[in-house]
Amino acid sequence: MRLRLTSAALCLALLLVSPGAPAGEAPGTAEAGATPQATPPALDELMRLLAARKHGRVSFTEVQVLAVLKHPLLSSGELSYDAPDWLEKRTIKPKPETLILAGNILTIRRGEHTRTLDLAQYPQVAPWVESIRATLAGDRGALERYFHLEFSGTLAHWSLLLVPIGHAPGDTIADIHITGASAALRTLEIRQTDGDHSILSVGAEISP
Repeated sequence: MRLRLTSAALCLALLLVSPGAPAGEAPGTAEAGATPQATPPALDELMRLLAARKHGRVSFTEVQVLAVLKHPLLSSGELSYDAPDWLEKRTIKPKPETLILAGNILTIRRGEHTRTLDLAQYPQVAPWVESIRATLAGDRGALERYFHLEFSGTLAHWSLLLVPIGHAPGDTIADIHITGASAALRTLEIRQTDGDHSILSVGAEISP
């Protein structure tokens, strides 16, 4: 259940690669006494650029390496976002699947089967979702509830490493590495504590 749930939540978080995500309302989990981190000026400017984008639709390809599978899992499809909180990931290959996040409600559709989950019942999922929501919302405070931030590069070619603050039992994220160019994300790599990892590559924006 943990793998399936976190995978679904992660996939929907990745929908925010269509820039312009709203900041989440999840409660903070940072360690007591944590202090604000120094922020390079380029990171502040990047957050402003991303927050200015309110909707979009892009193609994606994803590679997931899971211990339970002998070979990497390859998938592709479309990601879309509309403010303030409607997200969709539509996988076309290898099998059709649609994941929709409206607020905290996650809907998973596979063939004739539909399942609905309230993510508020799964607090361990919050960092997966908020890592991308807060990044693209330009919400440094929300990011720092969960992660130490390591920014490098320039606005033209940047890299952001998110390292979880503390490791409580049940935590699944080792780190999240995001790269991009200006307001566009290019890749998002997530490494889990059990060795599983995924790399999502963002394609060109799709016209309406």
